[in-house]
Amino acid sequence: MNTMKTIWAVAIIVLTGALYAQNNIVCTEFSLSFDSRYMTYGVIDGKDTIFTPGATATFFDWAYIGVESIFDLTDGNGKRGGYGKRGFKYTTLDAFVGLAHEFDLGEKIGTLGVDVGYMYEYLPRYQGEVGDTQYFTAELSLGGHWLEPTLAFERDIMADDGTYVNFEVGHTFEICECFTVRPAIGQGIGNTLRTKGYFAGLEKVEGFDHGGLMDTTIKVDLEYAINDWLTLGAYIAYYDYLFDDKMREAAAAYNGEWGASEDKTWNFVCGLSLTASF
Repeated sequence: MNTMKTIWAVAIIVLTGALYAQNNIVCTEFSLSFDSRYMTYGVIDGKDTIFTPGATATFFDWAYIGVESIFDLTDGNGKRGGYGKRGFKYTTLDAFVGLAHEFDLGEKIGTLGVDVGYMYEYLPRYQGEVGDTQYFTAELSLGGHWLEPTLAFERDIMADDGTYVNFEVGHTFEICECFTVRPAIGQGIGNTLRTKGYFAGLEKVEGFDHGGLMDTTIKVDLEYAINDWLTLGAYIAYYDYLFDDKMREAAAAYNGEWGASEDKTWNFVCGLSLTASF
């Protein structure tokens, strides 16, 4: 239960930060997002819709601390996913801290964004099972160019010690002063521990034992600034496993656990979000 106390403490810190947002020492962000499916590494972790509230406080434009939680909107995800009926109950509760900043490297190089962090993911206990895990994360991005590359790194240090890397390239089109559209394409790579942690236990892919190219994502993000502090977002994304036959077989088997009609490598997913910044 100490973990729950820690997570709630993070939430209180974030909420307290909102009281001091006007002095520019602390900036706060509150978000609520809806996704038509719960996707991780391009495969289905929840067939039905989820919603995710979150809050983050950033101090001096460098350090941040936050909390977010995924909720099921139906009982179906929990029943099929093996963690019980959890309609309108949280399925994960994440507390995170980190350092993030943007560095202006000049007109030729552009703006370098650096983000390094730690996250503890708490899962509710079901039949005595503890599914918590922890992550170290890092992200590098380069702005100020027509193409905007992002390299994201994730290391699981509790569940399977797996490592996942995703490289994405996109471009932001400013349709008008308050509306942007950003198409992007990304490719995920997992080491053997990461892919085995997801796929090795599937009967249809017995003996799965290698890392490599995982999910390919084609995504379009839309953002509309309602006013100076409130933003409405939306996206549509296509996920697939394109480059590794064994990985494709594993992804299809993993998705197929959610029903015979899902026994495929690809998925279309969409979502909406509302973000308030102070």
